[in-house]
Amino acid sequence: MGAEAGESVFRRVAVGCDHGGFSLKETVLEVLGQLGIQAADFGTSSEESVDYPSFALPVAEAVSRGECDAGILLCGTGIGMAIAANKVPGVRAAVCGCSCTAALTRSHNDANVLALGARVTGGALVQDAVRAFCTTPFDGGRHTGRLRAIAEIEEKYGPGGSERGG
Repeated sequence: MGAEAGESVFRRVAVGCDHGGFSLKETVLEVLGQLGIQAADFGTSSEESVDYPSFALPVAEAVSRGECDAGILLCGTGIGMAIAANKVPGVRAAVCGCSCTAALTRSHNDANVLALGARVTGGALVQDAVRAFCTTPFDGGRHTGRLRAIAEIEEKYGPGGSERGG
């Protein structure tokens, strides 16, 4: 039913970062390679200051369209990236700082985007979180109804939704 221990549940993962997360991008790409996952690198390519939504959006869109099975976003805290990514329909981005939260967000929330903070999470923790995120399947069961409820909220308030504010 899910992946064997240590086996990835994803084939292709979109990766994006801003200048604050750039220092950890190579680490993430290395872990993905070790897991046999193809990475789609959406940038950035230096520590020069950039705006994180410009990198969160293409990663989230690639996940939403099914071009990538999941995404990993890196910025200073992970928070801004997650906020931006979660605006894209079908994206469930979660900020995680350890393997436990990364595994739980996959197994309970079927998160499809992992957001990490380079200023708050070190290299070893990032490696462990990426491995846990990529090797933990969704549990289904009682969690499936919760995901349906989240999808209903998204439909209600998304483009064309009856409750759309203005």
